[in-house]
Amino acid sequence: MTRMQNIRALLRRFREDERGTTLVEMTVAISCFLLILFGMIDYGRLSYHHTTAEKAMHIATRVAVVRPPACTGVPRVNARGSTTLTPLPRFGASCSAASNSCADPGEITCTGDAGNSTASEIWGLVGSGLPPGTTISNLRFRYTFDEDLGFLGGPYVPMVTVELDDANFSFISPLGQLVALSGGTAPAGLGAAISLPAFSVSLPAEDLAQGMDG
Repeated sequence: MTRMQNIRALLRRFREDERGTTLVEMTVAISCFLLILFGMIDYGRLSYHHTTAEKAMHIATRVAVVRPPACTGVPRVNARGSTTLTPLPRFGASCSAASNSCADPGEITCTGDAGNSTASEIWGLVGSGLPPGTTISNLRFRYTFDEDLGFLGGPYVPMVTVELDDANFSFISPLGQLVALSGGTAPAGLGAAISLPAFSVSLPAEDLAQGMDG
């Protein structure tokens, strides 16, 4: 047998040798299995944090409407708006009795601050259920005038909104690498931290006073 025939015989045996194929197939199969498993875990975590963040804002707003404002500059009482109305609304009249009966202080917003008792209390209630890395500064508070709430000279009763903003979710599984191991091409950003949507809830502040009817 010539040297060339020997080389051809070796190449033919190498081409026909199936030893090790099972190991290669098992590697691909395990990669696919791990991709599905870790994908379920991480996207389950994402769904969990989405649900808990939404629920947390309901709790946060419910507390905010019965506590002192989390922002500075929120009025304590409804001041008179226009002094030219005829007849001039009496103190105790509903703010909706006439346009501009009560002064509109404008929308007042602020970021959660641990130095504020209301923000600190809310964070103590909801912080543990929010995604890792979220801080009290991710909370936004907004107080908005509504003439259908409150009465002239009485406690200021705004619409209160609490929002979770700029919160991120981080994957713990190497999803991109697992896609590559299974023979696929990972989409750009797969497995990277993603920004959660803003979650906000609004409720009217509570006031037990009854104006001229009480």
